Amino acid sequence: MAERDISVELKALNLGKQIRGIRLKRGLTLQNISDRTGLSKPLLSQIENDVTLPPIATLLKISKALEKHIGDFFQATVPDQKRIAVVRQEERKETMRRLHKEAERIGYRYESLAYPMSDKRMEPFIVEIEPQEEKNTPVYQHAGEEFLFVLEGEMEFRGDDQVIVLRAGDSLYFHSKIPHALRGLKGEKVKVLAVIYAPE
Repeated sequence: MAERDISVELKALNLGKQIRGIRLKRGLTLQNISDRTGLSKPLLSQIENDVTLPPIATLLKISKALEKHIGDFFQATVPDQKRIAVVRQEERKETMRRLHKEAERIGYRYESLAYPMSDKRMEPFIVEIEPQEEKNTPVYQHAGEEFLFVLEGEMEFRGDDQVIVLRAGDSLYFHSKIPHALRGLKGEKVKVLAVIYAPE
């Protein structure tokens, strides 16, 4: 049997188009979303026009403002209330296939691991975190809790006045409302399993 073409399987998610469509359907302006998220209108406009792709923390804020689950952005079809969801390795929904430079700019790229499951409380991702200078590392903050398990590489976590270095096999659980930053160390990107709990 011929190998499946992963580049074909991993279709662009058109996050910006989805966000704009939901916003307009709900009769909301960019100013409304800005007020609800604390994100600037220019940034929201760039996201909606696919000029930039939002990191997970930003997407969480936008989904909450739109009263949507973050997982809804990764579903290709209308959810059918599945109670069990299997995602094969070649079926992961990758957000940043086309934008390697963009991934370097924001510091990471991510793949959704449970997009077929609707109405879930946790969102699991495989995240690749780029090495960055400390001064260039973005700081994120969002409601909920987060679990990280390092699969490959070495990573620095900064949050709650702590600096923690994590290596392959190490894990970390934290309240994601605290400002936090992640970066790869030793000039290499890090692969992490990230599970995010986002409250209603």
